[in-house]
Amino acid sequence: MASTRRLLLLLLLCFAMAVVPVLPQNQPTEALGFISIDSGADEGTTYVDPLTNITYVSDRGFIDSDAGISANISAAYVAPLLARRLFTVRSFPNGTRNCYTIREGISRGSKYLVRAWFLYANYDGLNSQRLTFDLHLGVNLWKMINITSPSVLLPVEAITVAAADHLWVCLVNTGGGTPFVSSVDVRPLKDTMYPVVNASLSLVMFNRVNVGGAENYIRYPDDLHDRLWQPWTLPTWTDFYTNSTVQSIDNDHYEVPSVVMQTAASPTNSRQLVVPWVADPADVNQYFYVLHISEIFDLAGTNDSRSFDIRINNILIGNLTPDYLYSDAVLSTRPLVALPSYNITLDALSSSTLPPILNAVEIYSKMRDQNVASDAADVDAMRTIKSSYQIKKNWAGDPCSPQALVWDGVNCTYSISNPPRITTLDLSSSGLTGEIIKSFSNLGAIEYLDLSYNNLTGTIPPVLAELTSLKVLDLTSNQLNGSIPSALLERSQNGFLTLRTEGNPSLCDNGTSCGVISRSGKKKLATSVIAILCTFPIFILLVVMAIIWRLKRSYGFWCNATMNPWNQVSSNQVKGQHHDSLDLEIRQFTYLELKNITNNFKKILGEGGFGIVFYGCLEDGTQVAVKMQSQTASQGAKEFLAEAQHLARVHHRYLVSMVGYCIDGDYLALVIEYMPQGTLLEHLRGRRVGTRTLSWRQRLQIALEAAQGLEYLHSECKPPLIHRDVKTANILLSENLEAKIADFGLSKAFNTGTNTLSTNVKGTPGYLDPEYYVSLQLSERSDVFSFGVVLLELITGQPPVLQTPENIHIAQRVRQEFASGKIEDIVDARLQGNYDINSVWTCAQVALDCTLWSSRERPHMTQVVTRLRESLVLESSHGRTETLEVSNASQTRSRALGIEDIARMSADVSGPSAR
Repeated sequence: MASTRRLLLLLLLCFAMAVVPVLPQNQPTEALGFISIDSGADEGTTYVDPLTNITYVSDRGFIDSDAGISANISAAYVAPLLARRLFTVRSFPNGTRNCYTIREGISRGSKYLVRAWFLYANYDGLNSQRLTFDLHLGVNLWKMINITSPSVLLPVEAITVAAADHLWVCLVNTGGGTPFVSSVDVRPLKDTMYPVVNASLSLVMFNRVNVGGAENYIRYPDDLHDRLWQPWTLPTWTDFYTNSTVQSIDNDHYEVPSVVMQTAASPTNSRQLVVPWVADPADVNQYFYVLHISEIFDLAGTNDSRSFDIRINNILIGNLTPDYLYSDAVLSTRPLVALPSYNITLDALSSSTLPPILNAVEIYSKMRDQNVASDAADVDAMRTIKSSYQIKKNWAGDPCSPQALVWDGVNCTYSISNPPRITTLDLSSSGLTGEIIKSFSNLGAIEYLDLSYNNLTGTIPPVLAELTSLKVLDLTSNQLNGSIPSALLERSQNGFLTLRTEGNPSLCDNGTSCGVISRSGKKKLATSVIAILCTFPIFILLVVMAIIWRLKRSYGFWCNATMNPWNQVSSNQVKGQHHDSLDLEIRQFTYLELKNITNNFKKILGEGGFGIVFYGCLEDGTQVAVKMQSQTASQGAKEFLAEAQHLARVHHRYLVSMVGYCIDGDYLALVIEYMPQGTLLEHLRGRRVGTRTLSWRQRLQIALEAAQGLEYLHSECKPPLIHRDVKTANILLSENLEAKIADFGLSKAFNTGTNTLSTNVKGTPGYLDPEYYVSLQLSERSDVFSFGVVLLELITGQPPVLQTPENIHIAQRVRQEFASGKIEDIVDARLQGNYDINSVWTCAQVALDCTLWSSRERPHMTQVVTRLRESLVLESSHGRTETLEVSNASQTRSRALGIEDIARMSADVSGPSAR
């Protein structure tokens, strides 16, 4: 009985996902630019699907020859009418990232619909009930694939602009099971379609519904762009249908097929039609919507009329009187503010005799755009190198982006304003044969090129000397011959290039004797050795001077555009170490002066890793805080100098400023701006005597100001700075509760080219990036994690680690409540419900995004600032109507089509929501 039911459900699946009308065989879809890939099909396979007339080909030409494993789905899931493209899958058990590279027919700057299909169907015999992995489009996350049943068929669709002459569809193993794919589609779109999509904004389909359609899905050939239109109707609606053709209006940007627009629905016993959709509570997103509306009844010559207002969550966006048999669209040109749920409401005007009408709806979310593709010339060069030498490495997709998936043997440099560039290419012992191809010279930013211990032959291309950034060229132990190009020799002799050519017996540095040293050559060699020995002491001296200069320069980074002249400081030894004069245009205090301004260190403000903080007052009445280093402080003279430099040169409204410093014998101290309202921690824990509970609006304002301070450190300082100890105790408050970030004692500049910093910092429990325990590296995304914990403290009033027998982290608890839709249960009870719930939801989503385990999934501080502003707008407008706000993208989501879903689709679908 169970097998019979499964077969019936599969038959329903076949009918639901295919279209019965058949195009004539002389109209191949290849002519339309369709690319339809059957993953796992035998090499050379080409066939035409009998139901759609779409031509499918094997995926062998789109992946590396050794990538993935082809498999058939279980026979238990095969039905007579199941689409052939779903019979096989390609799985990728090896490598973290594996990509389909689609080139034919792809033009840079052109617009495409890209779709991937997933049907597990127990292809591996493991009968897995859940598989999770990531799907990327290019260098950015497209969709987190979550397979919850062997029978679930999941189509994932995006609309994008090609950034190059190819498209990458990549599957990334995240530890939740072996990635696989059933089929991949690419459909060209007109550049005028979906105008919101551009080079920097791609859309991910959340849902696309044919309102009033109660039977099959509609796709090609009815929709010439092969979009999938899901039938949707509700018991409270009356469905309508017309045989008349519905035409597109002039300059139509959507080209909805007439067969979709010929069906419609209106509320049965109401003058209001509501289109609800619910965001996944664990993944509240930001959406674009398009309502497709046409009047399918001829009202001319009658007393009837149809006009209605359109509202989004009770915010009026306009009204419409639909035209007879003409397709019109009502849409958002910017994403909606991220909320847990939405209602699009069509309200009949008082002058209208008929209720509203609706024909179709499209809902999209904005794809994450956190990553930038590598320099195009670098990508082309690496593609040629990989192909020419048949390199057997997990080289798939972009060489540098995302940073977590950088190619083996490759290092890159990253900046905010430019694409990533390759700076290191290590192909040592990689089995390379043949000549050194000229493509290496197209790596314009390369600094280190290692081709050692291969079997390279021929001569060294002179064009390599044009790589002006190249510092090391290692050609050791190959079979190279001929002369070393003179330009390379000259750069090597001038100290601009380290050139290693040992182990190439047929290689020489002149055009005469190669491999054999003549008598005159020996004489020249002896002369050269003597010259080297004579100049060696001078060389050592120069190296030492260079090291000293470099060490002095290492303290010379700053955030301001100008560098202030430094005042001479005492050359006393500080705890056994000499310090250079600090070029700090700030006051230098003696220890006795500090005793005076602090009234003999009478009033203690607090204590941190550096030491005790005392209250002080300068001669002119200026209040200050004096941070005295304790004898047991973990920070030494170097850390003190680092903190002094950071505080002196970093100037921003929301960062605590430095007044002066003290280096007096064994006494080290910093004199900083006094913040009379103490720390945010004290306010949240009720430790501040005589203060009221911070309101939700005050908490949001503090969060926004602190976020702007961190944003400045990450985005405006050159080079960027990592705070490395963001916590509520390091957010200080002024008399007017203005927030400022404090304690830069642990801040460091990013390492050039890596954007991460290896460190032994201990951090603060509960705030420290969980990835640090594995990688021992911190980055600006580590600050983002810590700030996310701060946001959760502001929402809940609870500490980072909740005092329970399990010691649950605050992010874990909030995520659980968020998923259940009960976030009100964890909001700080002291707020007594005086907040806008949508504002709290938005802030909570920001916090949860910041505290994601994978750092690459966390937002930048610039994005955090934007979304906190939106949350503050929602709170500020609490209790009154406001204009529609928008913001940047968050995460993406689309609807899974289960076999069981399709069986009951026309009976109990409650709306275009994710399942």
